[in-house]
Amino acid sequence: MDFLKAFLVGGAICALVQILMDRTKLMPGRIMVLLVCTGTFLGFLGIYDPFIEWAGAGASIPLLGFGNTLFKGVRECIDEKGALGLFLGGLKASAAGISGALIFGYIGSLFFNPKMKD
Repeated sequence: MDFLKAFLVGGAICALVQILMDRTKLMPGRIMVLLVCTGTFLGFLGIYDPFIEWAGAGASIPLLGFGNTLFKGVRECIDEKGALGLFLGGLKASAAGISGALIFGYIGSLFFNPKMKD
């Protein structure tokens, strides 16, 4: 049941983003920034963590979850290091995800022939 819930929640988030892309003139990069900022704001309000506990990976994997992860890292690092934590927290919290994306992207490029769109 957890897999079904995660699939439905993640699919609903992606469907809403697709509708936003189709119905507005916003560029994909701006929509991605909007999602990260929305996840950060919902984390600040204390809404996103209970949503992640309920929805599982369906809520933690999309960009909304990445924004929430950045917020939690900054909040924890500010508590530990003060104002310096504002700059260190996001990097510390998201380093594994960003490193994984870079490493697996590189491995994928070894197996496939990446090309620029025409």
